Amino acid sequence: MMVIGCDHIGIQVRDVDRSASFYQQHLGFELSNRWSMTEPYVQRVVGYYPDVTLEIALLTIPGSDVFLEILEYRGVDKAAVDPATANPGTGHFCLFVDDLDELYARLRSAGVEFVSELQTPSVGPNRGGRLVYMKDPDGIRVELVQTRLRSDGTPLREPPTSESR
Repeated sequence: MMVIGCDHIGIQVRDVDRSASFYQQHLGFELSNRWSMTEPYVQRVVGYYPDVTLEIALLTIPGSDVFLEILEYRGVDKAAVDPATANPGTGHFCLFVDDLDELYARLRSAGVEFVSELQTPSVGPNRGGRLVYMKDPDGIRVELVQTRLRSDGTPLREPPTSESR
């Protein structure tokens, strides 16, 4: 038996609506669905039976078949974690962009926080491209990359044009 695909990336946030708005406003994600879950099987799956209510927003990632699932756990104790990149247990996800210099300038002027200034990689599949990590409202790192190659060195799929839709 083998993995046959990926449906979504899930992140836990302090406020589901604030985070959904952030990704919609700043990165062009679209809200696909928004719901609450209190079913016992869900509470058991996430390890908070019988107390948790999950507030969920499902967003489409532009140019991708993978969704971003934003979850807010309500009714249980929570503590913020240190999402700094090097800390075990933290994560990030990577988004390809077509004009990182323009996006970076727009996001900075909107007050979005970044880990560093824009970088130009000198080695690897992103060599000669542009790269930066931004932070969402909960400090979750989002890697933004302008490049021609995927991480494994294969060519990046061209985004659909208005004629091909």
